Amino acid sequence: FQLQAFGGGLVQPGGSLRLSCTASGGRFTDYSVAWFRQAPGKEREAVACISSGSGGASTYYVDSVKGRSTISRDTAKNTVDLQIDSLKSEDAAAYYCAATNQWRFAGTSASLYDTWGQGTQVTVSS
Repeated sequence: FQLQAFGGGLVQPGGSLRLSCTASGGRFTDYSVAWFRQAPGKEREAVACISSGSGGASTYYVDSVKGRSTISRDTAKNTVDLQIDSLKSEDAAAYYCAATNQWRFAGTSASLYDTWGQGTQVTVSS
């Protein structure tokens, strides 16, 4: 089971970005998934999480993105996407997706996730 993260890039402040995490080698709906980010000199933090399953999912958002971010599943594409709107300079970081099938909702603890995708860089600058 492997993950690949896509969608990073350079975005102007106030803009929007959609990151996609694609799974291979397994049914993605069986996995609890999270997006983490890490900026230089800062600790890794969980940005958003979604429980396993294809309907009525539980979600979590870090306070700094709450209200301007959505984590969602596209079962047809076998992806978990993270949309962030009204981007701020503090959103700039390397973003990673992670998954586990050991928990229905693994939440924000990175140690509970056993599969990680490569990072995708988000730069917010005018």
